[in-house]
This record gives sequence, C-alpha cells and structure tokens, in this order.
Amino acid sequence: MRTALLQSSGRPGSVVENLKVLDEAAGRAAAAGAGLLIAPEMFLTGYAIGEDIARLAEPADGDSADAVAEIASRHGLALAYGYPERDGETVYNSAQLISADGTRQANYRKTHLFGCFERDHFTPGERQVVQAELNGLRVGILICYDVEFPENVRAHALAGTDLLLVPTAQMHPFQFVAESMIPVRAFENQMYVAYVNRAGQEGEFEFIGLSALAGPDGVARARAGRGEELVFADTDPAFLAAAREANPYLKDRRPGLYGSLV
Repeated sequence: MRTALLQSSGRPGSVVENLKVLDEAAGRAAAAGAGLLIAPEMFLTGYAIGEDIARLAEPADGDSADAVAEIASRHGLALAYGYPERDGETVYNSAQLISADGTRQANYRKTHLFGCFERDHFTPGERQVVQAELNGLRVGILICYDVEFPENVRAHALAGTDLLLVPTAQMHPFQFVAESMIPVRAFENQMYVAYVNRAGQEGEFEFIGLSALAGPDGVARARAGRGEELVFADTDPAFLAAAREANPYLKDRRPGLYGSLV
C-alpha cells in the first residue's frame, strides 16, 4: 500500500482551513496512487491554540469527522488525522482513521500526555491498542509521545500490528526521536512505523518535521525535511513477512523474566 505522509501544521485555529489543506493533500496523494494519507497530531485545529482546544473539540462522530469522511470517499483513499475529541465534559488528544468509503474505522485517545501543556488541556486515554484492517494490513495508532514508550509499541507488535500510524507534534530539541528512535522501534518490533510530524513555529513550539516511514529492517523508506511536505512510501506485506521470519525478537522473548517491569 502506498502511504502518504502530510508534514504540515496547517492553519492553527481554523478547522475550515485545515479541512481545505487536507482535501488538497488527499487529491495529490490519490493522484500518486496512495491508499492512505496520514496527517499530524491535532491537525484539525492546530496544536498550540491554548483554550481554543476545548472550544474546537468535537465528538469522534461530529461534523468535522463527517467532512473528513466526505474527503476520503471523494478521493478514494483512507485518511488518518489528529484532533481534540470531546466526550461530554472530557477532552482527549485523539487520532481517527477513516476508510476510503468514508467509514470511521478506529479512534485512539493519547495515553501518555507530554508536559504541562497537554496535561492542562487533555485527559489521557486508557486503551493502549487500537487497530483496524486496511488494504490487507492490520493498522494501529499511537500519538507522538506514546511511541517513545517501548511498552506501547511492543503491545502493538504482540497484537499483530503491521503498520503503526503515529501522528506527531514533535518539537525542538527532540529530533533524535524522528531520526533514530523511530527506525529502531520499527526494527525491534517488526512492523512499519509512519511518524508524521508538524513543521515550523507555532506559538512557543518549534516543530522539527523529519516525518518518516520506517520499515521492519530499520530503514526509513521516506524522510521529509524541516518544512511543509508530502512524502510517499510503500508498505509491502511480503517484505514484512520475510523480515519477521528472519528476525527472531518476538519469538525469542521470555515474558516470564519481565514481571518486574510492571
């Protein structure tokens, strides 16, 4: 499956404009043969928007989800995007996957919140592994800081995730996560990892870009620069199966030794 990574901060504070950016990128991705387009963390509203997070938060099946579903079905490709999710009085930092026919397939709430900013505005989710079947792949979702906890990615590996989507708002000076950690996560867990970041200055944050799709061999199939960009890479189930056969990490685990970790 050809996968498109939309590295962009969109238009912070404007859902309408961000839907336009997503629509334009979906058209370009579909024209290039992509079956999936992934947008960054909090793409729908912007990340560094303070109290507007609560104001702009919507239910997982709200008007914006309907608008994204229309974009997906019109262009004929699946879309994954980050947004603030409202559930009653509670707001989550969430990411949703919508299929090419406009069906809502998976919704994930970020479980590990980063820093005071996120803890002031969001409630952490409690479900570690969220998956969906897409074009012959088992797709899972984490968000940014979540992927830096090896337990989260290993849980996905044990649940059979083939392609892990990681909408991200990674900022300076943590570029080593994009450059080094993501390929290692893909290798040690024998999966593809799509890490899709924001770019440029936004409020007090400088987002570093460097979005990547890393394969189970630890090699980045695509790597963006520091600015706004749309990059593509292919995920190959046959290569994934061969890599899993050759790499014994998951087979050679000894869970009985690891009880002290929890």
